[in-house]
Amino acid sequence: MYHDGEPFFKDTPALNPLWDFSREGTSRSIEESLARLGLGTIDIALLHEPPERCLSQAVDAGYQALRDLRDARVIRAVGVGWDRVDVMAQLVCELALDCVLVAGRYTLLDQSALDQLMPGCLERNVAVIAGGVFNSGILADPGGTYDYVPASRQIRERVQMLTRICERWSTPLKSVALQFPLAHPAVAGIVLGMRTVAELTENLELLEFPVPSGLWSDLRRASLLPETAPLPGGRDPRTGRG
Repeated sequence: MYHDGEPFFKDTPALNPLWDFSREGTSRSIEESLARLGLGTIDIALLHEPPERCLSQAVDAGYQALRDLRDARVIRAVGVGWDRVDVMAQLVCELALDCVLVAGRYTLLDQSALDQLMPGCLERNVAVIAGGVFNSGILADPGGTYDYVPASRQIRERVQMLTRICERWSTPLKSVALQFPLAHPAVAGIVLGMRTVAELTENLELLEFPVPSGLWSDLRRASLLPETAPLPGGRDPRTGRG
């Protein structure tokens, strides 16, 4: 995977990815993962971003292999991980999934999962794991990337608006970015990357930081968050319940 001739992944072995969502390939991948982990079971196994040419195979063969392993209790939960909320919404309706990992599509900058994916997950009791809540970095560092590439002017301006409102309320933007997706009743958790114990500690502190209710109201008034998005400590606009 490349952008402007540069690989996304740095300092990795010179290997080419092999897309194999067959029953045999999927089962072998799980077996090899168990061996590397030194475990007898895996909590969650995800079909991860199958290319268009492999989608039918992933649904017809890969998912079936994971389902059988779930029935055998080798896997505890089966899901799909992607940023294609339209495709995941379809798969939630067609397959008996336990969860989905939605990457970068339910964040302060992108709520496209709100209407396309979340309703079906709630209806079918499919847990949502929100990944990429910093949209690959720009919500943690204004100079960071958006979805792994340099951010557009429109995205940078939106981050500046978010930052100004957070500064007005003396609240870290990172805390707001972490806490926003967790307010949705379909979201069971978020995925955070960390390299050190210090970053782990920081993430926990950011999650506990008290975000004023007025800040959330200001984000809505500035049209930075939709009226239909549940907010931390607030009422679900669809049910009226807190």
